[in-house]
Amino acid sequence: MKKRIIDNIDIVSLITDESDDLLIELGKECNSIEKDINNLNKYLLLNKPYDSNNCILEIHSGAGGTEACDWALMLYRMYLRWCEKNNYKTEILDYQDGEEAGIKSASIKVSGDYAYGYLKNEKGVHRLVRLSPFDSNNRRHTSFASVEVTPEIEKDTSIEINEKDLKIDVYRSSGNGGQGVNTTDSAVRITHIPTKIVVTCQNERSQIQNKEQAMKVLKSKLLLKKLEQHENKLNSIKGNQMNIEFGSQIRSYVMHPYSMVKDHRTNTETSNVDKVLDGDIDLFIDSNLKRG
Repeated sequence: MKKRIIDNIDIVSLITDESDDLLIELGKECNSIEKDINNLNKYLLLNKPYDSNNCILEIHSGAGGTEACDWALMLYRMYLRWCEKNNYKTEILDYQDGEEAGIKSASIKVSGDYAYGYLKNEKGVHRLVRLSPFDSNNRRHTSFASVEVTPEIEKDTSIEINEKDLKIDVYRSSGNGGQGVNTTDSAVRITHIPTKIVVTCQNERSQIQNKEQAMKVLKSKLLLKKLEQHENKLNSIKGNQMNIEFGSQIRSYVMHPYSMVKDHRTNTETSNVDKVLDGDIDLFIDSNLKRG
């Protein structure tokens, strides 16, 4: 970056008048440098444990039946589009259809540099206000869905799981959750009884593979819980009242009576709801990274 800036300063001395083609090229290069510096600043903020790791992103519909399930599906599409735009690889680990429309829940593995560092900013409750397409009277409805993000942690010797603490259920795979979903009882649900953490996987072809994948996710969730408990303890000692709980509402998406998406943590907002739902969420991710 330093070399590029110095080279461009040297070019300035060669410009003879305002119509010089070099001036046009210099303008383009300055815009490019500014963009790259902003990206570099972003990378410097990604310095927390596991920021550089892959992650598991989960979406769960809230109370509200069909409305909430449809909202969960809208978020599911939003994150898949964000991943596609940013060249992240995605793998659907679990996908549960809603009874009439949308989804009850979905679990996506996101692979690529700093996937967790970026997407951890999406953890929390997302609120939608709109005129319901499922209401014959066209009334306004408020729907909720929650997002949970866990870093993928391949090896960590500090997490030991006692088999006696696990309740393992197998069931039939359903939904469009990946390639080769079959009609055998290969899907796996693991409940960690002491913490009540539940993980599911139905994407793999065999029950054994699904169990292995689910155990990896469970270990990552237990480690994240351990880290959060440690952070909460430090905050209580310091006297900070920081709400980092899973249930905290983080963002509102309003489609009626006006258009606005607002992040309640930073007050960052935009009126272009459609653009956000099409995966353009960098504005909110960046503002939350800068918040610390």
